[in-house]
This record gives sequence, C-alpha cells and structure tokens, in this order.
Amino acid sequence: MMSESEEHSSLLEKINEKIHGYKRSSSSSSSDSDDDKKPKKSKKKKLFGRKHPLHHVLGGGKAADLVLWRNKQTSGSILAGVTVIWLLFEGIGYHLLTFLCHSLIVFLTIWFVWSNAASFVNRSPPKFPEVILSEVQCLKIAHIVRKEINEAFYTLCNVASGKDLKTYLMTVAVLWLISIIGSCFSFLTLSYTIFLMAYTLPMLYEKYEDQVDVVGEKALIEIKKKYKVINAKLLSKIPMLSEKKQH
Repeated sequence: MMSESEEHSSLLEKINEKIHGYKRSSSSSSSDSDDDKKPKKSKKKKLFGRKHPLHHVLGGGKAADLVLWRNKQTSGSILAGVTVIWLLFEGIGYHLLTFLCHSLIVFLTIWFVWSNAASFVNRSPPKFPEVILSEVQCLKIAHIVRKEINEAFYTLCNVASGKDLKTYLMTVAVLWLISIIGSCFSFLTLSYTIFLMAYTLPMLYEKYEDQVDVVGEKALIEIKKKYKVINAKLLSKIPMLSEKKQH
C-alpha cells in the first residue's frame, strides 16, 4: 500500500510540474508577443538637426562649461561682474575712460601698498604675473580677424551685385529689424542683452531640451509653411526670381 501511495504522489508531482512549465512558457511567449506589438520609440529629433550634445557643439572646453553653468559659482560671478559694469555705465552714467582710469588707480594702489607693507610684516612681496603675447599668438589673431573681414566684404559684395534678389531682400529686412531694435536701446544695453541671452539661454535649453525641441520643431514647420505662402504669392511674381527658376 505504501509503494502504491508513493507512486501515486510522485505521479501527481510530475503532472503538476508539467502544468506549471506549460503556464510559464505560455506567459513568456505572450509577453514576447506583447513586446513585439508595442510600437518602438522613435528617436526624438533635435533642434536644427543637431546630432551631438550641446556641450560638444559649444566647443567642449572651459567656455562651454561657463556657458552651460557647470560651475555655478564661477558662472554666477562672471554674470554678476558684467551686470555691475552695465549698471555703472547705464545707471550711474559712468564713462569708459573714467572707469578704466579709476580701476587702474585702485589696482596700482593696492599692489603698491602691499609691496611696501610686505617687508614690515615679514612676508614676501606679491609677484606680478608675466603677460607676454608671443608672435605666434598675434599672427593667429591677425589671421582670424583678416579671414572674418574678407568674408564680410565678400558677402556684402555678393549681396550688392544684384545676382540674388532673395538674399538682398533678406539682408535688407534683417538690417532694418536691427535698426529698429537699436533705436529702442542704447548700444551698451543692447550688448548686455545679447550677452545675457548668450550666457543663459544655452543653460536653460539644456535643462528643458525635450520641451524646447518639440516646440521648436513645430515652429520651424509653421515658418516653412508661411515662407511657401509668401514665395508663391510674392517672390515668384518678381521677374528676376522667376527668370532664374526657369533657367
């Protein structure tokens, strides 16, 4: 009797194991089929078709670290210093030459007193940093400036040659817009505003990158639609542009 009962229990255990194994295989196959049915997430498009991280696009050096506020204390100090200078010139009415002279007076006085007082307190006098511009650095700077000036003159000559009316109209529109903005602000305030935007917008964009990319993509689509409408109604009717399209 004992052997029959043992055989019966072992048979039940084998049946239970087969049932559990079948359930596991069926559940795994159903989960795999569900995963196949799920749509794969497409890669989000970056603004302006950007493929690299923003830090790499900005150069990936110390300047990129400052603009992206990797060190908040250093970046904040620079922003505070530029803001103080802007307030001195714009709010108080400080002049550039006066500011430079007063800054040099304060700097020279501090170093002069420190150099003379060091001997009384048994401390070494301050060491002045050696600032020497090498000939190679000056040549590099001159080469970059010469290249930018030549490209600017080439662009102006290309616009004024009358070969591309569309580029001429866009250039005139941009210059007209800049003139309107310049009439509303002083040159110093406009420069400070440009610096503030260039110094804070990349950090904010990196923080809210996904939301900005979605909004930017929609805005670019709308701009392209508006441009097509303007091109069809206005630009295509201009004789110079229509002749170039035919050629």
